[in-house]
Amino acid sequence: MRQSLTFLGTGDAVAKHCYNTCFVVNTLGGRLLVDTGGGNGLLTQLDKAAIDINEIHHVFITHAHTDHIIGALWLVRVAAQLYANGSYQGQLHIYGNDKVVSCLKILCDTLLTPKQSLLGTQTMLQVLHDGETLTINDLQLTAFDIHSTKEKQFGFRAVLPNHDSLVCLGDEPYNRLTHDYVANADWLLSEAFCLYKDKERFKPYEKHHSTARDAGRAAQEVGAKHLILYHTEDTDLPHRKRLYTEDAQTFYTGKIYVPDDLETIELGA
Repeated sequence: MRQSLTFLGTGDAVAKHCYNTCFVVNTLGGRLLVDTGGGNGLLTQLDKAAIDINEIHHVFITHAHTDHIIGALWLVRVAAQLYANGSYQGQLHIYGNDKVVSCLKILCDTLLTPKQSLLGTQTMLQVLHDGETLTINDLQLTAFDIHSTKEKQFGFRAVLPNHDSLVCLGDEPYNRLTHDYVANADWLLSEAFCLYKDKERFKPYEKHHSTARDAGRAAQEVGAKHLILYHTEDTDLPHRKRLYTEDAQTFYTGKIYVPDDLETIELGA
C-alpha cells in the first residue's frame, strides 16, 4: 500500500451532494481514519472506496461536532459485530481530546448495548493531550490543540514513513498559536468553507471558517509545500476543483489539491 490519502467525504456539516469531511491515511503499516462523518454513510463510503472495516484499527476524531463523530457509532457497532463473528482481528482504537472521548462514551452507552460496543475490551477510547506524541502504525503523530473559538478541537502533525510531514488543521482556520506544529508542512490539510467571492452568501467568518483564498494565504505564510482543501459547501461540485484552486492561488504558490469524495491523493514515494 503506497502512502496516500483517500477522501471518504469532503463536504461541510450540511452537505447534501457529498459526504461530510473524513479521510483515511494509507501507509504500508496500515490505515488511519480521520473523523467519521455524521452517520452510517461512513459505511457506504468505505465500501465504495474498497476499504474493508477489518483494515480500520485506528481512528482520530478532531472534535465532537455531529458531522465528525456520529459515524464512529456505526464503525464501533459493525466492528464489534465482526469481532463477535471472528472476522475482526485485534482492537479498534479511537483517539481524541477529553470532550471527544466523553461524548463518544455517552453515545455508545446510550445508543448501543454493551455487546454492540464492546467498550473497554475490543473498542478502546484514548484521551489525547495537547502536544502528545504517539505511534500509530508506521506514523509518528503529534496531536495539538488548534485553539478553536467554538469547540475544543485537536489537529495533528504526522511524520510519514518517507519522513514527509502531514498536518491536519481540523475544520477551522490556521491559528498562529499552532505555528510550531504547522510550519513547513509538506502536506497541509485545511478547511475552505467557500470561495472568497461568496463570503457574503455563506458567511464563513460567522461560522469560524475561512474561504479558499484565506486558506491559501495561511499556507503561504507557514511555508506549506502542498495544500489540500476540504470541508466545503457543495452547491457547485462540477466546478469546485477549478474555482477553489484559483481562489487559493491568489496568495499560494505551491501545489493545490481539491479532492472529490472517494478520490485518493498520493503522498510521494
